[in-house]
Amino acid sequence: MKVFARILVPIDLSDRNARPLKLALALARQARGSVTLFHVVQQVPRLTPGEMRSFYDRLVKTSRRKLARAAEPFAGKGITVRNEVCIGEPAREIVRAAASGRADLIVMGSHRVDPKRHGAGWGTTSYKVGILCRCPILLVK
Repeated sequence: MKVFARILVPIDLSDRNARPLKLALALARQARGSVTLFHVVQQVPRLTPGEMRSFYDRLVKTSRRKLARAAEPFAGKGITVRNEVCIGEPAREIVRAAASGRADLIVMGSHRVDPKRHGAGWGTTSYKVGILCRCPILLVK
């Protein structure tokens, strides 16, 4: 039995993704699992995607191109890798993707939170995903 056969890696396409991607690659190689690289284009609140279709289309196209580059090391190691981009609220879409793809593990980045600032950082995407998701989550700092 593969413990982590299906790994979901939500990335924000920033420079902070190197460590989660490297760790996901190592875990997928070890488990001989598959990886889904996932990016959510943040939807502008109270506007439907149709109202800004050309803007979102450009963002999705750019995101797909960047995900394809991020997938190269996985494919180069013979790991099955899929790329998925959607528009919405990141935490909600990550939880949805994990459930619909039956993810065994989520590997995602998280920034450091100052423990002296009570409550600060509790609104982060990683915090929301950690509370709402049913599968294990590995937060990489």
